[in-house]
Amino acid sequence: MLKAVIIDSSAVSRGLLNTVLLDGGYNVVGQGHTSALAYSLALKHQPHIICIAREQVEDGNGVVEQLRASLPKTLVFMVSGTLDAAAIQAALARGVHGFIVKPFKAETVLRTIRNTVLAMVKRMGPQ
Repeated sequence: MLKAVIIDSSAVSRGLLNTVLLDGGYNVVGQGHTSALAYSLALKHQPHIICIAREQVEDGNGVVEQLRASLPKTLVFMVSGTLDAAAIQAALARGVHGFIVKPFKAETVLRTIRNTVLAMVKRMGPQ
């Protein structure tokens, strides 16, 4: 079972995404509301995926870069209600692997994560 951490300043968003991930077979091992908490939870739990809200990605603390340096195999998904080309390009440049759009649609969220995981496995090739 893949482990996940959810970071969003909105308790409602965390709760909804938690339900989607649990129902999709993921083990949510931690939740928080700040980028600093995201980093400490990630180091503690070594999750396979991190879902982190756009405001934490863009808060100036460099959390995505820190996560990518410390946990290079962890997939980082930016969660946002609005995504434009500039935001997507900036997030990709930081090391974000995929995007989850609010409001959450369970099938779409799970398909996005699954497709990203499969693409990363394919990219790594035979070990």
